[in-house]
Amino acid sequence: STSSSPAITAVRALLGQTLRVATNDNRVFVGTFVGTDQLLNLLLVNTEEFLLEPRFNSGSRYVGQVLIPWRVVKQVGALKER
Repeated sequence: STSSSPAITAVRALLGQTLRVATNDNRVFVGTFVGTDQLLNLLLVNTEEFLLEPRFNSGSRYVGQVLIPWRVVKQVGALKER
């Protein structure tokens, strides 16, 4: 079928966008959204990882391509392009 559900259309609109993904272990990943797998895990490229623990305030580290399991995702947001 060529018609897509509203959810699939919304996800397709996010492809190529910069996403900020917060996980339940106090990490935030900021990277380019390139897709999901069947389990809805999020695939990001050109990704930076930030630790939200004050005692580990070491800035960010480049992690490149990362697959984030959906079960650890706490919050997802698209960053506005400047």
